[in-house]
Amino acid sequence: MLFTFNYDAGASAIEVWLVWILVFAALFGFNEVTRRFKWVGFAAFVALPLVLSVLWFTVLSETTYTDWFHLAKVYSATAGCIGFWCIRYLQGTRKDGTTWRLADNRLALSFPPFILALNICEAVARDIQVGLQYVGGGTADGMWVVGGPWNYMNAAAGVLNIITITGWMGIVVRRKVKGDGSRDMLWPDMLWFWIIAYDLWNFAYTYNCLPGHAWYCGFALLLAPTLCSFTLGKGAWLQHRAHTLALWCMFAQTVPAFIDEGAFHVSSTYSTTSLTLVSAAALLCNVLVAAYMALKVVRTRKNPYTGELYGDLAAQREVKALGEPSNVVDADGRLVRHGLVA
Repeated sequence: MLFTFNYDAGASAIEVWLVWILVFAALFGFNEVTRRFKWVGFAAFVALPLVLSVLWFTVLSETTYTDWFHLAKVYSATAGCIGFWCIRYLQGTRKDGTTWRLADNRLALSFPPFILALNICEAVARDIQVGLQYVGGGTADGMWVVGGPWNYMNAAAGVLNIITITGWMGIVVRRKVKGDGSRDMLWPDMLWFWIIAYDLWNFAYTYNCLPGHAWYCGFALLLAPTLCSFTLGKGAWLQHRAHTLALWCMFAQTVPAFIDEGAFHVSSTYSTTSLTLVSAAALLCNVLVAAYMALKVVRTRKNPYTGELYGDLAAQREVKALGEPSNVVDADGRLVRHGLVA
């Protein structure tokens, strides 16, 4: 058993599940609004954080989270949203009449993997910190955590998750079509097996290091962007993940009592067996993805960090077909330099 409900505060299992469904639906819905409407996204990830930051460090300073991890997470997730918004929408006309797009800039396309890897590194560092400092249990930033070998297992899974990030030079913007003018940031090489490996790793991280929050931020918060990336917003998982993470972090920073206390607070059971199994599953899945990536590299002789690796897979081609033409990689997913294939 992974979680325990706060029955002493009057909660019933049905009520807690209904609140979970409400949180999941809200995350999914707000992501839909912020991704489909350009200026709603700008307001949500530029204007709103500015206003909330003032509140967090003034009138809410006694109740909001001020530890390094929570602050790093909310601002790095928001930075990701802003960067992705710019990749999707920034374009113009040169003096010679040709069009430039930020989505064609190789340095700009390096931003998504950088901010993703940075977020994973933050969590890997936290896992190691908990494993070192809280063996046998202890209070970290007001939450009881239990450190052990599971922390190191999951940290290793996180490192593998970073290594297996591939094909970011193939990122494209979704073509506008009837019913969807979102201009999502599509990452064709980021396929279902990597996403599942990430979800397992991140759930294990929250279960290890944020056991009082994992029910919401490790379960609902991970499922919302994953479901969207497999349905309404195919191929744009990282964008969906950044949107939902930033929105959740802003909410949690502003109303921490929702997840920290009361009838709908859900905690880990702190079972060392559960902690071990969850982290072992994350590590195993990431080892398998890393092995598959290595096999692909050997067979195709492609560099996964300068071009696309999975162009032979139908799922990758399906996402690629949704996007505008790329001026960075060719039809085979290889990086183009000065008109020549690298």
